[in-house]
Amino acid sequence: MLGMLFHEGVYVPLYNALVGLIDLIPGGDVGVAVILLTLLVKAILFPLALKASRTQVALRELEGPLRDIKERYKDQPEEQAKKTLALYREKGVNPFASIGLLFLQLPVIFGLYWVFYKGGLPVIDVAVLYSFVPTPTEVSMLFFGLIDMAGRSLPLAFLAGATQYLQARYAMPKAPTPKNPDEPTFGEDFARSMHLQMRYVLPVVVGAVAYFATAAVALYWVTSNIAGIAQELYVLRTKKKASESPTQ
Repeated sequence: MLGMLFHEGVYVPLYNALVGLIDLIPGGDVGVAVILLTLLVKAILFPLALKASRTQVALRELEGPLRDIKERYKDQPEEQAKKTLALYREKGVNPFASIGLLFLQLPVIFGLYWVFYKGGLPVIDVAVLYSFVPTPTEVSMLFFGLIDMAGRSLPLAFLAGATQYLQARYAMPKAPTPKNPDEPTFGEDFARSMHLQMRYVLPVVVGAVAYFATAAVALYWVTSNIAGIAQELYVLRTKKKASESPTQ
């Protein structure tokens, strides 16, 4: 059941979109098609991604009030949770926006991996093509004549990890500082540990997965991360301009 849903709901639409883009590209460069497909996915998810980026900026601004709530109600966990949620509602912040966006992108990554794992290229599987998607007359698996999209690429895997680190650096707030550095609480220690893992461990994991999951997936990750970095810079810049503009 799940396999059929994945095939019909993710693999087939993704495959058709990729084949359609390959047909539009002179020389049928699959790597260029992957980049265009990534940008198309990012454009579709842009409203949600922009909201998630603004949420991260808002969360950074709420670090002080959240710290005060934790300190004031440290012995009242239920009241602490209520006050925290009330603050989020008051500021219109959804702390889980970024997680939801990540889950929306996972099917695309799995689907793209399956396209190349199953061997749907360079020989076109016409059995799953929609009637309005033309069959490309030329398909080149070499990205700019250099990198085989169905193989592994260490340079692209490295770039995937590096751009993931940069995106986390811009998107995540600074590591939380314990109120008492000599005796941090369990919550403070856990939060700092998670922060360090997201910033330093996740890029390594992304780089490793990108290497073993074909160059096409690595290229998708690199393109997606670069677009994400540009988006974070845009949000930070607009926020800075808004704060610098004189109030009416």
